[in-house]
Amino acid sequence: MATIIGGTLHAQVGVGVKAPKSAEVYFDGSRKMLDEKWTYWKGPRLAATLPIKWFIVNDPVDKGTVLNTNDPAAAGGKYGAADIVTKDQFRDFRLHIEFLIQKKGGNSGVYLQNRYEIQVLDGDTTSHGMAAVINETPSPYFAYNGIGKWNAYDIVFRAARFKEGKLVEKAMLTMYFNGKKVHKNQHINQVWGGPNSGIDGGNDGGKGITDVPGGLKLQAEGHDVLYRNIWIQKMNIPKSNTDF
Repeated sequence: MATIIGGTLHAQVGVGVKAPKSAEVYFDGSRKMLDEKWTYWKGPRLAATLPIKWFIVNDPVDKGTVLNTNDPAAAGGKYGAADIVTKDQFRDFRLHIEFLIQKKGGNSGVYLQNRYEIQVLDGDTTSHGMAAVINETPSPYFAYNGIGKWNAYDIVFRAARFKEGKLVEKAMLTMYFNGKKVHKNQHINQVWGGPNSGIDGGNDGGKGITDVPGGLKLQAEGHDVLYRNIWIQKMNIPKSNTDF
């Protein structure tokens, strides 16, 4: 497990960055890895059944195959109906993930610890929009490559800390969007979207965060949003500093 020392972690960022030896790949383009490492999130709105109905499709830009989120069970934007989550769960980690939106208004979401959404939404420049820590930061829309192009999120995430069962430090992240640092030591206050959104979404209006790890979740909303090159490096971040 990697450790941030003095708040410094040297790592490449941006589209095409490959996993270091200390990280684990969670999607390499294969159906085999999808079935081995992911499952449907068993939230209150789950309407899909295994095997996962997300599609493996040809990469529209480069060679290889990628993952299309357009699960039939999520048609009409029913988030939580067919979201997928890693079987592994995490506390502190470094994430790399790439996405491509094929059509105007394409919508998905990357959920850290199956709680905190980093938005994936074409056309929205608000705090509910592209690359925002949803409802908590402005959208750094300037860094978005646009429809039909690959984009990359590189994130170091530090889980919330608890003492004697009480929250003493909120979750925090630093994030690069297509190689540009867009969030630095950003605290995350709550889970948004209610119980259909993620772990703790139904606790005290999303403010009742609990001290349990969670997987990386990807959201299905009935849109053609593609993912590839997903890897995670487990970490231990003792101090409240995620800058890298």
